[in-house]
Amino acid sequence: MADPKNILLVTGLSGAGKSTVLRTLEDLGWEVVDNLPLLLLDRLLSAALPEGSEGDNKPLAIGIGARTRDFDPDRIVQRINTLRQRHGHDIGTLFLDCSGAELERRYSETRRRHPLALDRPASDGIARERELLAPLRDWANRLIDTTDLTANQLAQQVRETFSGGRQGSPTLSVTSFGFARGLPRNADLVFDMRFLRNPHWVPALRPGTGLDEEVSTYIADDPAYDAAMAQIESLLLLLLPRYKAEGKSYVTVAFGCTGGRHRSVHVTDRVARRLRAEGFSPTVTHRDLAAASQDSLEGAPADGTGSGTQLE
Repeated sequence: MADPKNILLVTGLSGAGKSTVLRTLEDLGWEVVDNLPLLLLDRLLSAALPEGSEGDNKPLAIGIGARTRDFDPDRIVQRINTLRQRHGHDIGTLFLDCSGAELERRYSETRRRHPLALDRPASDGIARERELLAPLRDWANRLIDTTDLTANQLAQQVRETFSGGRQGSPTLSVTSFGFARGLPRNADLVFDMRFLRNPHWVPALRPGTGLDEEVSTYIADDPAYDAAMAQIESLLLLLLPRYKAEGKSYVTVAFGCTGGRHRSVHVTDRVARRLRAEGFSPTVTHRDLAAASQDSLEGAPADGTGSGTQLE
């Protein structure tokens, strides 16, 4: 038997949100198993870890319910007590409750059949399941009534309760791109940097990129640059913690210019450095940095200096 683990049994009425809870726990870094017969729990706890695993310190969530093979609430309680006494596992039980009327509404909306009433009204299955699960409900040390909760609200409550103060941060990506080659598919926030003057129209700067000092200096000398960047960075520093609080797994911030080689590259590099200084860990990509430069893609300059708004 492995060292003692932190184990959470997730159970409750069908339709009350067990799948939402398990998905949220998995996003928080828990190992999750659904509908595992408790007779197999010893085998699970003693099984070798997958190759590449960092250790056996991840908490374990196990979903059980009326559809679990050999489901017997009284035997489940006995089994949990045995695991606690013999092996010292810290085992909690979360019960998800919900009113019968709300469960009927959910089954009606999804057009699913209740697992205990496949050929009868959902209300019959709900009543039978409530009776069947009564011993677990009475014994559980945590209970959430999901009657008035949306899936997002339930997930947020789970994150607040079970993150242990270490709620996972979203995977943050910052990318540059060229509008001439289309928007990035998975971008959450898109900033159009084509209002800045364009180094493409300065012959000495055209071969360079936004990573070059001369190009960066030229872009930063735009009269609108300082105010715009201050507000963009302030907005990101406001929004990114909110995405984390909502449990978003991935956040992609995209900065675009016409060709994706100068303005967007410079801004992406600058913003990534600012985010790192604020404690974030963005992954930086420059989607179109290697693309060939072309005058027809950039449009005609508004004046001889390459500043102003270009026709795109």
